[in-house]
Amino acid sequence: MNLILPVFSMLIIVLLLFVFFTKDRVSSEEPKIYGFLLILSFFNIIFNICGIYIGYFVGIPFFLYILNHFDLPLYLMFGSLLLLYLLYVYYKDNSIDLYIKLKKIILFFDFLFVITTFFLPVNIEINEVAGYAYGLCVNFVYLISGIYLGLCILVAFCLLFKRVSFKKTIPIFSLIILGGFAVLIQRLIPSLIVIPSVMVFVELLMYFTIENPDVKMIEQLQVARDQAEKANRAKTDFLSSMSHEIRTPLNAIVGFSDCIMEADSLDEAKENAHDIVNASQTLLEIVNGILDISKIEAGKIEIVNSSYNANEVFSELAKLITPKMKEKGLDFSFNIAEDLPATLYGDYANLKKVITNLLSNACKYTDRGFVHYEVNCVNSKDVCKLIISVEDSGRGIKNENIDKMFTKFQRLDVDRNTTIEGTGLGLAITKQLMELMGGRIIVHTVYGEGSKFTVVVNQKIEKVEVLNTKKVKTSLDLQDVKILLVDDTELNLKVASKILERYNANMVECCDSGYNCLEKVKSGNEYDLILLDDMMPKMSGIETLNELKKIPGFNIPTIALTANAISGMREKYIEDGFDDYLAKPIEKEQLIHVINQVLGRSITEKIEVLETSEMDDNNYLTKNGVNLDYALSLLGDMEMYNITISDFLSEVENKWKRINEYKNTGNMKDYSIEVHSLKSDCKYLGFMELADISYKHELKSKENNFDYVNDNFKRLEDEYKRVLNVVKTYVKDNSL
Repeated sequence: MNLILPVFSMLIIVLLLFVFFTKDRVSSEEPKIYGFLLILSFFNIIFNICGIYIGYFVGIPFFLYILNHFDLPLYLMFGSLLLLYLLYVYYKDNSIDLYIKLKKIILFFDFLFVITTFFLPVNIEINEVAGYAYGLCVNFVYLISGIYLGLCILVAFCLLFKRVSFKKTIPIFSLIILGGFAVLIQRLIPSLIVIPSVMVFVELLMYFTIENPDVKMIEQLQVARDQAEKANRAKTDFLSSMSHEIRTPLNAIVGFSDCIMEADSLDEAKENAHDIVNASQTLLEIVNGILDISKIEAGKIEIVNSSYNANEVFSELAKLITPKMKEKGLDFSFNIAEDLPATLYGDYANLKKVITNLLSNACKYTDRGFVHYEVNCVNSKDVCKLIISVEDSGRGIKNENIDKMFTKFQRLDVDRNTTIEGTGLGLAITKQLMELMGGRIIVHTVYGEGSKFTVVVNQKIEKVEVLNTKKVKTSLDLQDVKILLVDDTELNLKVASKILERYNANMVECCDSGYNCLEKVKSGNEYDLILLDDMMPKMSGIETLNELKKIPGFNIPTIALTANAISGMREKYIEDGFDDYLAKPIEKEQLIHVINQVLGRSITEKIEVLETSEMDDNNYLTKNGVNLDYALSLLGDMEMYNITISDFLSEVENKWKRINEYKNTGNMKDYSIEVHSLKSDCKYLGFMELADISYKHELKSKENNFDYVNDNFKRLEDEYKRVLNVVKTYVKDNSL
């Protein structure tokens, strides 16, 4: 009968041992102390079961004497460990050093007490029920255990007053209550061993109060926290980068706008206007990058396949990047495979975006050396596998960072790249666009030596040859098209009106609110098209459209105008009842496409075929380093270009004589004026290298830095002579 309680306690302690030691746990003081307590209780129960068995079945006092000399010290150790547990809970947050000192003292005295029990006598009594111990050793153990228990009670009350944790005190107060009953019972019935079972019950309660969280959960939480912190840092860095990237072109726009207002001549104003356009395009590229990644992640970006002239598309990208390469003094070369099919079918717009990102990055991160751009292909039946690579001798990428560079908002080696513009979105967009097109991107890099990015994507080979895309010009003629322009901002109305005027719009009415728009339509005014801003006070564009549709017979095509260009907005506005959507700032191609489509017109109404001689002339210029695309974007067409280059030739030699005179006499003030004029003329005509050199001379001469001008004049002179020879040949061959 006496074995029932110890055996039941044995089952509980074995279960606790199994659960506790098989489960991963944190390495802290509480679990360590608790583990020792479990081991002590296990041996304590074993000794008690053995004592009951020996006393009842064997009846030899000597065995019980030896057994008790090993069992009684366990009670002392249990008390000291319980005290250490409570002291640790009390001191762990602010006085851990004091806890360590107290721990050493308690363990020292506990060692002395345990040794003492081995030398104190134990009396053994065996009756018809069981055997039990009494005498000096037992009384000593009761005394020291009582002292430990009293100290535990004191610390427990301190914990309560400190309001650390009530649950930490539950085991000790349970021990006080149950232990008191156990001691009383054992005094009255010495053969009934109850205290070990009380100790097991206390340990069972402690299991649910100790600091022993699931380590796997902790690891998962830690990983989640690290990822969240990493994402937060990336977003913080991104916002910081965005602040810089967006403010840089904005500052240029504001600054050059002020310069236009203070310009002394029309030429100077035009030059500043061109710089504003460049800065605006940079700003738009930044915003478009953010929108692209938003569209990709929202699944809103579309792969639009069409036929295209492959050689022209890939050659054009090389021409566009050439000025930037020259500006940095890089050796840029490109090669397009001779077996590249004339016409391919695929999403060439997004493919151009991918290659542009790779070329721009190569230019940004290469300080000296070369950049090589190559287009190869493997043709099989009606499929062309494009293998397009961009190799550079730039900074390279560390192996551990290769995966990171395709993560949005990530810029690698920021400490080395503080002067380089970029949002950290380019490669993320590139990778995701390639995946959408069914292609892939491969990176080979050596840190400090250079990188090679290769994209591989399949395109369908078209049998019908596509004309040179430059021969097809999309057009928009808004003459006699009555347009109602609605926007609450006067500046927006002015800008939009000017844009529409470029396309012969001669019947544009403006109003500054949704209410005025309603009044105009209700008054019987007829319009062919309404361009309606959405974000207006009092009555938004959507609300205005809803009211317009309540007017009997209203069927005027209405296009939403808004700066809200995030992914999915076109679908939203069409769902709200608009015929289409234009994002501000309005892009030329988008404007032409949307309005033509809404008005039911052909997208490509006008076809212009360049004469063979004109194409040859253009080739002559581009082969001699002229950025003709840039020049035509400023001057409009070849006719204007030819007029300008003739005027340039008629006066540039006299200008050069003045430059030489001012340089030789050290007149830096007038020298700066003349090289400034030379720079402006060269920019208009696409002579970008001479323009850049002239600009540097302009800056240094304004600083009165004669040494720089003198030391670098030979380079300016050589490039001037080269350009002059190109101009004379071109003018002569074209009889200008």
